Amino acid sequence: MKAARFSRFGGPEVLEIADLPDPRPGAGQVRIAVRAAGVSLSDWKKRRGLMDQGLPQTLGYEAAGVVDELGEGVTDVAVGDRVFGFCTDGAAQAELAVLSAYAPVPQSLDFAAAAALPAAIETAMRALDQLGVGGRSTLLVNGASGSVGSAAVQFAVARGARVIGTVGAANHDYLRSLGAEPVTYGEGLIGRVQDLAPGGVDFALDVAGSGVLPELIELTGGPEHVVTVADFEGAQKYAVTFSRGDSGRALHALSEIGELIEAGRFSLPPVRTFPLAEVAEAHRVSEEGHVRGKLVLLID
Repeated sequence: MKAARFSRFGGPEVLEIADLPDPRPGAGQVRIAVRAAGVSLSDWKKRRGLMDQGLPQTLGYEAAGVVDELGEGVTDVAVGDRVFGFCTDGAAQAELAVLSAYAPVPQSLDFAAAAALPAAIETAMRALDQLGVGGRSTLLVNGASGSVGSAAVQFAVARGARVIGTVGAANHDYLRSLGAEPVTYGEGLIGRVQDLAPGGVDFALDVAGSGVLPELIELTGGPEHVVTVADFEGAQKYAVTFSRGDSGRALHALSEIGELIEAGRFSLPPVRTFPLAEVAEAHRVSEEGHVRGKLVLLID
């Protein structure tokens, strides 16, 4: 099969499309003929040598496609089914990939839209679970317009929570369309949030990593009410929980998202697509850091 790979660390130019052996699914896994695979920040961080140090390396943790082989014990899907989910081997940007966690592609979605979902919805759901966000609570999301932030907003709204989100002025209407109340980030944030919620907020989720953990702690009344997915150093400094996948993943998000989408209660992030052969260009766009929504590779 053909797959994206790099054999040395560096810029996007080190990426290549290589011929690799076909993967085989283990117990409880499925293999898919990949139709679309998500591109994430971790891809270019790996490529630059900021994460795993082994070489060569493949890329991609989220994908959507058609099941073409079942691992031992798999009974919940059949060959030919459309599924999306996680490739924990980090080899989803390929013609074939093994998924260890998966769910049916929601009926109304194409493969590109489905491949844009796994990382964002799992991260958002995990953080909300860790905070204990539920009905009648008030949640502040710092960085609410990105793929993870907007997912967290919509999941919290679906749980019955009141949501306040920090965004730039250009995204206020977008955030209102998701059911949240927007505030502009930056100096004076505490006062603006208190104008909306004079009694403070119950929980805060930091998606932006913009150095506002002290303000979030003040607004919620303590670090135990704050979770960040973007500020590891700040989490250590201020005794805030840093949410990461190895502390327990919210894989139930995969099976729950379909009902919300089909009920019109979840707005999908914008998707920009590239053919697999243009993986280097997708990396360049991702690394520039001005992407709204999700970058996705299409595999014929």
